[in-house]
Amino acid sequence: MKKNIGSTDKIIRILVAIVIAILYFTGTISGTLGIVLIIVAIIFLLTGLINFCPLYAPFGLSTCKKKK
Repeated sequence: MKKNIGSTDKIIRILVAIVIAILYFTGTISGTLGIVLIIVAIIFLLTGLINFCPLYAPFGLSTCKKKK
């Protein structure tokens, strides 16, 4: 797997995952919406930690800085 997530993208993904988790565990979001959002948060956290987003790959997208 080649990295395709830059540092800013990584930070945003992890922060969004944390915010969703906090909202879910405090009961602010619940039910089906809560379950869907917690799954999205897990995906954001995993892709942020491994620096690879499978949805970026087929489109050739990358938020990594290009090396000169």
